[in-house]
Amino acid sequence: METLKVLFHVSEPDRWKVALGNITNLIKDVGEGNVDVEVLANGPSVSAYVDSELIDIMKGLAEKNVRFVACRNSLKKMCADDIICIDEDKLPSFIEVVPAGITEIIKKQAEGYAYVKP
Repeated sequence: METLKVLFHVSEPDRWKVALGNITNLIKDVGEGNVDVEVLANGPSVSAYVDSELIDIMKGLAEKNVRFVACRNSLKKMCADDIICIDEDKLPSFIEVVPAGITEIIKKQAEGYAYVKP
């Protein structure tokens, strides 16, 4: 089986549980070694990266080689709008920060990743 490449895009905080469930089911179905998964959070959904309940689930998935990515522009905007300030240096070590979420989406699609927006 050829490795599947999938980008999950989460931009709404209330979609996290669905996204994490989709990822869990995907890995169970095709097997850890048969899928390359990245999860991009932008907009208000970056707040999940400091949600202790969700972080535990994400950490378990990261241990299965799921990459979690945050949009730096969104982190800055949330802070500027006095919604929540998240210091990217204090994010869990398995979360990567990219300059712009939109650019990450375009790059991944150019690399052949399927786009899923739960």
